[in-house]
Amino acid sequence: MPIPVDWLLAGEPFVEYRTRRDLLDQPETDESVRAARNAMLADPRVIALIAGLSEWPGTVIASHRSASQPFHRLNFLADLGLTVADDGVRAIANAVVEHQSDEGPFQLPLDIPPQYGGPGQNRWAWALCDAPLLVYALAKIGMAADSRVLRAVNFLAGLVRAYGWPCVVSKELGKFRGPGRKDDPCPFATLAMLKALSQFEHLRDGPEARTGVEALLSLWVESRTQHPYMFFMGKDFRKLKAPLVWYDLLHVLDVLSQFPSAAADGRMRDMVDTLRAKADSEGRFAPESVWQPWSGWEFGQKKAPSRWVTLLAWRILRRVGGESVARASDPGYAVSPRWGCL
Repeated sequence: MPIPVDWLLAGEPFVEYRTRRDLLDQPETDESVRAARNAMLADPRVIALIAGLSEWPGTVIASHRSASQPFHRLNFLADLGLTVADDGVRAIANAVVEHQSDEGPFQLPLDIPPQYGGPGQNRWAWALCDAPLLVYALAKIGMAADSRVLRAVNFLAGLVRAYGWPCVVSKELGKFRGPGRKDDPCPFATLAMLKALSQFEHLRDGPEARTGVEALLSLWVESRTQHPYMFFMGKDFRKLKAPLVWYDLLHVLDVLSQFPSAAADGRMRDMVDTLRAKADSEGRFAPESVWQPWSGWEFGQKKAPSRWVTLLAWRILRRVGGESVARASDPGYAVSPRWGCL
């Protein structure tokens, strides 16, 4: 099944830009890459995202799952490829790092009611379902070598247990803990931590990362019986959805596929096969669920294949499956896979 590169390149600038960078391995200096990037930066939706995040942290949102959360929107900007060199992004990053806790993680204004063990009032604090995502975004936009970011990620990495990362919050949130057993891994916290570690060479293949990879792969195998913290890997988990916000197949695979230790694992191959089976006859993937706050983007619908979802899927398949990239307009064009075939 060929990768529909020409179809992807005919899409919106943000899809074309990431296709050229992630599937065709074209450098930032390439004229076509520069043109696509400039068009992406001129997109009114991208401009609106930057403008909204310039008011960081914005309105307090109770649910970490909300796709409107500022840190989810910042992660999407980072995934598009924006950096601190782009207009407005440095100011956002400065606002994020301004609130660094004594322990190291960056804080957000959080309000957890007393009935859930929280203080019942808005406080600057952090939790393992938000702090790693702030680290990921900062590293992705060009601050991976910043001492403040390194301090944060090293502290968070040290919270790992033998089974993965548990539900952990800062002291400001009192006795809050999610709805799971104390010795269970929190699937989303573990996913978020792996996402953060993927951006740091000294941590990407370390013992903490290997523990996290093992935790998520084990949960996949035991998905019928193991549901720690009420996270399931059932029908809804398997639905393709963008952007990468919560605990679902596309998000988990996108993160795991960045760790070489996962690539040759049979459990990973089984998960990848589940994704691969969702392609249509032309190698395109359609969203099977949507985040309503993102309905203005081409991936915010379920009626037709999405170029962005297709790009995310093929990027995963290429990382772990060794697929080459061939363009219909140039049968002789091919790009070597980043990793070997499984």
